[in-house]
Order: sequence, then C-alpha cells, then structure tokens
Amino acid sequence: GWSAVFTAVATSGIVFAFNGFQSPINLAGEARNPSKSIPFAVIGSIVCALVIYVLLQIAYIGAVSPSDVAKGWNLFNFKSPFAELAIALNLNWLAILLYVDAFVSPSGTGTTYMATTSRMIYAMERNNTMPAMFGNVHPFYGVPRQAMWFNLVVSFIFMFFFRGWSSLAAVISVATVISYLTGPISLMALKRAATDIERPLTVPFMKVIAPFAFVCASMILYWAKWPLTGEIILLMVVALPVYFYFQGKEGWAGWGQDLKAAWWLCAYLPVMAILSLIGSKQFGGHDLIPYGWDMLVVAIISLGFYYWGVNSGYRTPYLEERKEHDEVLEGIGAH
Repeated sequence: GWSAVFTAVATSGIVFAFNGFQSPINLAGEARNPSKSIPFAVIGSIVCALVIYVLLQIAYIGAVSPSDVAKGWNLFNFKSPFAELAIALNLNWLAILLYVDAFVSPSGTGTTYMATTSRMIYAMERNNTMPAMFGNVHPFYGVPRQAMWFNLVVSFIFMFFFRGWSSLAAVISVATVISYLTGPISLMALKRAATDIERPLTVPFMKVIAPFAFVCASMILYWAKWPLTGEIILLMVVALPVYFYFQGKEGWAGWGQDLKAAWWLCAYLPVMAILSLIGSKQFGGHDLIPYGWDMLVVAIISLGFYYWGVNSGYRTPYLEERKEHDEVLEGIGAH
C-alpha cells in the first residue's frame, strides 16, 4: 500500500538522491551573483534529478514483461535492477557500463560533498563549536584541509557501522531530513528579525512554502518508521556533549537566550520519537493512532512547532556583525 511508498521515500535513498540542491546553497557565499546563480543552481539540480529518475523508472517498468508482474512486484528481488535486466536481454556491454557507472557516479557526488561538508566544519569552527585547527585554510589552495581529513574519518566510521547501502541510505536520508527542519524556521525568523539587512535573494510566497516544507520534512521523518526514527534522534543527542564542551570554553554569556530560542527543537525531537512509537503499525508503531489519522496528527503538531520556532527567533550578534560588514563594504564602494 501507500505506507510502503512513503517509507521508501524516507529510507531508500530518494531523499538523498535529490539532496544535491544543498551544495550550491552551502557554497553560496562564494557566488558572484547569488540572486541569479543560486535559484538557477537549486531549481536546476532538482529538475534535472527529477527528469533523470522519472526516465529511469519508465525504462525499468517498460523493460519488465507484464507476465512477470502479474502476481505482484514483490516477486522481484534485483540487487542491481538495470544491470540484471540488461544481462537478461543479452546486453552485456550495457551491464558492464552500468557497473562501471555505479562506481564513477558516486565518486562525483563524494567529491562535491567533500567540498561542502568541509566548508560546514570550517563554519562550525568559526562559530566556536569545533577545534581551532579546523578553521585553518591552506594558503595556496584555499581549502580547509584539516576539516577535509576530519570529514574522511567520519565517513570511515559510518562505513564501518553501516556496511550495506540500504542501511546507510536510510540513516543518511533521515539525518538529512532532520537538517531540513531548521531551514524554513530560520528563514522566516530572519525575515522577522533582520528586516534591515540586504537580501541578495528573495523567494516569494514563503509564508506558505515554509510551513508546508516543515510539515513535509516532519512527515518524511515519521515515515522512516520506528525504531529508525528514534535511533536517528538519539544520534543527534549524542553530539550534544561536544557542543556543551566548546560552549563552555567560549563562555555562557547569552547562552540562556540561545537556549530559549532552541527549546522548540529540544521538544520537537522527542515528541516526534513518541509519535513514531505510538503511531500506526504501518510505520512501525504500536498502532495507538490509526493509519491515516497518525499523519494528520503529525502534520498538526509539526505546524505548532513551526510557529513556535519562528516566534522564538531573535536578533543575534551575528546579524549585527553582518550589518556592520555590509556598511563597511558600502563605505569602500564594494557594492
């Protein structure tokens, strides 16, 4: 039924397949004309991925004989669907090409994510939540090498604990969805608190798009099924001691206001875990909330957390630094 489709969206790598749009956003600070290049890159990456994956599905479904699926698709258990179909059709050259591409294509994705994640680690050091060595930039190549090495070590750790693509894709997809949650809330909170700061890019209809996006991310998190939902949320909590350590070194001045603004997320994650636990059996829960009604409950509760998060935003010192930076650039004629 549809519950299997929803779970596949959350855990089979579909979310990860469309995640390429994050790369131009993470590197947006280096764009010369962000108002034009960022929308083109983001929308273009999503559209290209959509076209490619739809065509792949059409090709796969069209290659299967109707008699083979007369008793249902559950009889199909291909580990490499396109390659095995090519072998079945005696297209050995195509099968070899697909196996080679299975290695080459992820390497391109890995290269892109190596660049973006190292920049994210570098930015975390700038925010004093990572060791100072990750803020070092190579004087010639202009890349944070220590951050890249750290990213490589973390990759090896994940490969050790999640050795199959299915388990790794499920973990990465759900963790990625959690990272989506802060985007809509941060955007709308900034629109309220930073009205005087220049915006090189403005997206219309965000009062509708932002809450809809937050609800969609919450639904995907719920569709991941219990206990995976709870396990990923627990994984988020494991990183808190690292944050507290560096926050203690930085000092606790203003931390109370930061915590007040983040209470919505502190409450959201355990609430979602509880909803997943007591939700319908189709999504791994104890069926205390019937199928169908469970998704309605998730949508309503997530909307409440969305408005809580937006209203808890405040004008941070970083916004004042950005404003002063823009004023300096205007003074020297850089704009």
